[in-house]
Amino acid sequence: MSMLLYPGTFDPITLGHQNLVERASQLFDTVTVAVAQSTRKNPMFSLDRRVSMAQNALSNLDNVEVIGFSGLIMDLVRDTGANAVLRGLRSMTDFDYEMAMAMTNKAVIPEFETLFMCPEPTYSHISSTFVREISALGGDVSQFIHPSVNEILVNEIAEKNKS
Repeated sequence: MSMLLYPGTFDPITLGHQNLVERASQLFDTVTVAVAQSTRKNPMFSLDRRVSMAQNALSNLDNVEVIGFSGLIMDLVRDTGANAVLRGLRSMTDFDYEMAMAMTNKAVIPEFETLFMCPEPTYSHISSTFVREISALGGDVSQFIHPSVNEILVNEIAEKNKS
């Protein structure tokens, strides 16, 4: 049985992320979207909220599960028995960073495999950072994220603006 692990902060999950998961789910028996705690990035949403948003956005895919995690991806690979890790690439900047991480992981776990995928061109410019920034400044990001994620994001921004 083939299992792909797709780790990230998903703060929030975007249509670009969804595109990669949908396509990967056609290639692997199971795709596990692993939402990272990632306190280093100071996420807008809690881990539980990001897991919930990803679960809602991906609920139409029967062979996809969403979990939260903290710690090293290498440990998660060992714990889950994943065959490979998926990393999304939007630009050469992404590639440089992701390649360095993949080679480091491979040095530690020789059987560690990283697969790189680019989102469809329609989604290649979308990033969670842009979605958060545009939304925080009152812009409409509904074309970049699942409707259920947009609703949560709009409510979160409204709550922060009340404070």
